Amino acid sequence: MEYIKLKNGLEMPMEGLGTFLMTPDEAEAATISALQNGYRLIDTANAYLNEKAVGRGIKASGLKREEIFLETKLWPSFYENENAVDKTLQRLSTDYIDLLLIHQPAGNYIAGYKQMEKAYKEGKVRAIGLSNFSIEQIKEILSIAEIKPAVLQTEVHPYSQEKDLKKYLEDEGIAVQAWYPLGHGDKALLNEPLFSKLGKKYGKSNAQIILRWHIQYGDIVIPGSKNPEHIKANIDIFDFSLTENEMEMIGKLDRQKRYYHSTPEMLRRYAELVPDVDGQK
Repeated sequence: MEYIKLKNGLEMPMEGLGTFLMTPDEAEAATISALQNGYRLIDTANAYLNEKAVGRGIKASGLKREEIFLETKLWPSFYENENAVDKTLQRLSTDYIDLLLIHQPAGNYIAGYKQMEKAYKEGKVRAIGLSNFSIEQIKEILSIAEIKPAVLQTEVHPYSQEKDLKKYLEDEGIAVQAWYPLGHGDKALLNEPLFSKLGKKYGKSNAQIILRWHIQYGDIVIPGSKNPEHIKANIDIFDFSLTENEMEMIGKLDRQKRYYHSTPEMLRRYAELVPDVDGQK
């Protein structure tokens, strides 16, 4: 495993398991499988409705809590709830969260960010950050922040490399975490001839080549999988390195093609949606 040092000195694994769209049973099993296979970063969110399951998976792994980097995200309809962080801790069955993010730039996200800063000062959270924020929205947060965000979680993959955004984040000392690191399962991306060629050279799958590119590109990645074999394969990327020329060739695949497109209407709906976090299994 390789690690990145966040701006506050906290070390974060560069690869973890994403649990988006997993049922509680799936998330619990995947968490256990991932931790057994060497993962030490698990990503969840209020809105995934599987935080309790992730907490159970962590306990069932037999690992000490301090060996695991636990990440979750506050949902917009909870940004103004003073007990949102405490409730999240209860669901995860933990005393602290390693990284807490604002999930969407919807609703009163300034209040949400202030709440995260308070939790950080109280030792309930070890680092804070943002998810799905644009450069303009990040600048807004920076203008009011006492504690600057350490991470931006956003869509990044070879077809959408976000070079301008990454340059801005690098200048601000904000690490990039890629969701959809494999392009949302786009077969055109996964079957790119370049990845097949490199996979043959290194004895790796196309997905492993893409994930290795992310790591060398500086991205923290959280590929999601419920398949134990895929979970095992996704982390088997630390025994080889792509050459500088190969990295440049992958860089030329950038199409600025995103799979997720936020709209004002979507953000309005996010702010109004209240996930049934207390009713989760």
